[in-house]
Amino acid sequence: MKIRNRDERISVLLCTQGTYPYSSGGVSTWCDLLCRQLPTVDFTLYALTGQPQTTSLYVLPENVRRTIAVPMWGMQHPAEYVATHLTFATMRERERLTSLERIEHVFLPNLRILIRAILQPNPNLRKCGRALYDLWKYTQVYDWNTSWKSTLTWEAFTSEVSLVVESLPEMYPANEAPTLHDMNAMLRMLYHLLMCLNAPLPRTSIVHSTLAGFAGIAGILAKYEYGTPFVVTEHGIFVREQYMYISQEKAFTPFSKRFLINFSNLICRLIYETADVISPVCDYNKRWELRFGADPQRVERIYNSVDTDFFQPYPKPPETERFPTVVAATRVFPLKDIETMIRAAALVRDRIPNVRFIVYGSTTDEPEYYARCKALMEKLRLGRNFTFAGLCERSHRIYTTGDISLISSVSEAFPFAVIESMACGRPVVATDVGGIREILQGLGVLVPPRNPEALAEGIIELLTNEPMRTSLGEKARAEVVEKYHKEVFTGAYLDLYQRLFD
Repeated sequence: MKIRNRDERISVLLCTQGTYPYSSGGVSTWCDLLCRQLPTVDFTLYALTGQPQTTSLYVLPENVRRTIAVPMWGMQHPAEYVATHLTFATMRERERLTSLERIEHVFLPNLRILIRAILQPNPNLRKCGRALYDLWKYTQVYDWNTSWKSTLTWEAFTSEVSLVVESLPEMYPANEAPTLHDMNAMLRMLYHLLMCLNAPLPRTSIVHSTLAGFAGIAGILAKYEYGTPFVVTEHGIFVREQYMYISQEKAFTPFSKRFLINFSNLICRLIYETADVISPVCDYNKRWELRFGADPQRVERIYNSVDTDFFQPYPKPPETERFPTVVAATRVFPLKDIETMIRAAALVRDRIPNVRFIVYGSTTDEPEYYARCKALMEKLRLGRNFTFAGLCERSHRIYTTGDISLISSVSEAFPFAVIESMACGRPVVATDVGGIREILQGLGVLVPPRNPEALAEGIIELLTNEPMRTSLGEKARAEVVEKYHKEVFTGAYLDLYQRLFD
């Protein structure tokens, strides 16, 4: 039985990926709310990012004691940005110790286990988890770059891939056999996607990951090293969104797509296998979690919540008062399907010429996608009808800028944009994806995803029917005040933390 000091504070390693505190969006909103509403809990942020980043978009509360940034790309060596706790002398000593014998007898056996688990069906998850842990233990003594860039590693990787592919022709047909370019690309992907194995792993009371993805590997490692309780909160289902992204990526060959999807699948299953509690933000997510091996006894749904004192109904401001106005609070990247939103806007404009669409959110996450959206706007001659307004510091006033709110995503969980807009008395037109139906049915307009015509009709219906719009807004506000206020959210997570801590 664990005995602790009564005054001992709970400490949480909060693991994020591409979100808090370096990017905006729903997950970042959730993280910031969690930290601020639990001032008696100490948080350490463990943030996986794409490129090296140093500037937080958030003023972090005092109970966020430390931030560990783990960029996966844009480095010559992990010591530049990830393993910054190492001195130059320690780095040189690790390089000296990383002999071909150590690589062959310590590094490669675990890498081989991982490669087979990625390529073969029904891997032994416990064995895979142990292999990840042993690779992390290896990096505490030996050099990462020397090990991955060794000729022995290349030979082991290509031989394992070739053996598995040849033994499973039904999974890997001859016309999709990996080329040397494929194998080189996938070995490099593993090097980058497993960069967290270089990061410091502080001992905390609890590890809490915001997704069942690469950031959650920290929870697996802490479970092996310290026996730390591990929680994973599913916002968007990581493995589902990886399927959607990878399958549509034209730069990947069929083998590369299968490899990366399998790897995402493996990490997801490992996290579900290891986590003490899996807390989806909606019941929709639970179905996916069970499908990928989550124990139903360890799944506890906790809905997102909103500060209903902060998000309140206000009149429209003078700058939009004269125009029918649709607002969207969203980052601009493919899963939000802004292109369908733009096409719907053009259809609405043909019926309501003075309509305004305003998108509040980051446009820098996917620059190429943003450029595509801008090009589509020009092609459809939307002009002043459609505006990307960027980030807005007064988030509670985003929704009251307009008459209604809009979500066009192809994948969501339980988006804050829905409950924030409802709290502001603004009805929502949204695609019927993820857990949106769980809160919006009967309180807004649901339409199929990737259907600009249906999206446009839903928008037109609300913009041209003021009594319906007003009634839905009032009902939506009342629903959020009753069921989704911040005290429900705070109480649920504090109770969960205390149970795991005790």
